[in-house]
Amino acid sequence: MSILEESFSSLHKKLHDRELKVSELVDASYTRIQEVDDKVQAFLTLNEEAAKAHAKKLDEALEQEDTRGMLFGLPAGIKDNIVTRGLTTTCASQLLSNFEPLHDATVIDKLQHAESITIGKLNMDEFAMGSSNENSSFQTTKNPWSLDHVPGGSSGGSAAAVAAGEVAFALGSDTGGSIRQPASYCGVVGLKPTYGRVSRFGLVAFASSLDQIGPLTRTVEDNALVLGEIAGHSELDSTSANVEVPDYLASLTGDVKGLRIAVPKEYLGEGVAEDVKSRVLDALKVLEDQGAVWEEVSLPHSQYAVAAYYLLASSEASANLARFDGVRYGVRAESATNLIDMYKETRSQGFGDEVKRRIMLGTFALSSGYYDAYYKKAQKVRTLIKQDFDKIWENYDVVIGPTAPTTAFKVGEKLDDPLTMYANDILTIPVNLAGVPAISVPCGFSGGLPVGLQIIAKPFAEGTIYRTAHAYEQATDHHKEKPEL
Repeated sequence: MSILEESFSSLHKKLHDRELKVSELVDASYTRIQEVDDKVQAFLTLNEEAAKAHAKKLDEALEQEDTRGMLFGLPAGIKDNIVTRGLTTTCASQLLSNFEPLHDATVIDKLQHAESITIGKLNMDEFAMGSSNENSSFQTTKNPWSLDHVPGGSSGGSAAAVAAGEVAFALGSDTGGSIRQPASYCGVVGLKPTYGRVSRFGLVAFASSLDQIGPLTRTVEDNALVLGEIAGHSELDSTSANVEVPDYLASLTGDVKGLRIAVPKEYLGEGVAEDVKSRVLDALKVLEDQGAVWEEVSLPHSQYAVAAYYLLASSEASANLARFDGVRYGVRAESATNLIDMYKETRSQGFGDEVKRRIMLGTFALSSGYYDAYYKKAQKVRTLIKQDFDKIWENYDVVIGPTAPTTAFKVGEKLDDPLTMYANDILTIPVNLAGVPAISVPCGFSGGLPVGLQIIAKPFAEGTIYRTAHAYEQATDHHKEKPEL
């Protein structure tokens, strides 16, 4: 067992009792990466020299002062679309293969303040566009539970690194399920916070009205600790919500007596594998035994979520990715003889097929004559989806269902079928469209692969999510299972 698989509270105690040094934790992280990452391929860039120097300073600091924060000295992996000063940030794209940012994202500043250590940058689907990690232009990350299966996407590298014991925790980004779906596939805990809860400053934009940074960890308690550090208002982000950040640990009471759970019939309907459905119903029984009550409800407009999402997300992507033209930063096509050809050749050579597909779809949806028919209509559907959730919050505390309709599929199985790949996010997308928070926690296995339970709550009710997830986790042992690599 990797020492990085221990809880944050256990590592914190060992550090403060002088049973463990930060430098030993960091060494354990790089040793584990050396042992397994040739199979898992979670990391794109390592920060070894700087991380070890940072660890040495923290060891010296701990000798001078006893009380440090709960993330003190903990090795973290960062998704490669979160900018890190002086450390390559590629978004897993050839277009940014030489890009070293001059500043840190707000979440990186916050982690540095919490004195955690950045181990390296994690693989992802290019510009966060994908559900399997197969759209990275560098390598395909593998699922630690079965190396011929995908880890999910786009934060597949983040989920796989945590599941494989390479880091204590990781940050990912979630635009349509990109934290929760890989968390489900890799058997870890992944939270998509309320839109605006965590600053997006320094997150390379895919779809600005949907993107949100969140933590991936082994346990609910560890997840709550990370969110508590990275959440909060930022003046550098106009979409950041100026809402007080509560003590999320105070929510972990283990008591869900009287909790009102809504279970949408659409989330257990056609397309959801029977084994997945069974694991979710088993989880509801566990919560019921603890005093919670659940009822079947309907989210009638969720059937339109995938279509609305891909129009809206692609439209925003076509605008956001216009900045990658070879002029100011990133790779530039050298063979062009004039400015227009330089734009065309840089983007043709730099972007992968999936990114090009979404840019073209988004440009079409925003074009004259089609804007009203597609983009505007999708925005109206988004409002209806949000209103569905608003009605639920009048009578219920949380919505529960599967995170993904199936367990992880095999590498290459859906690569040539983008529509089937898109449909894989059908249960996570409504959450992003509505801007509400949701978590995925392990709830069992099917065919040796993890199944994820999704818990959704009203805006800024992450505490309710953690309370529910923690009570369930404490009553089961699924989170204790580890893949054998």
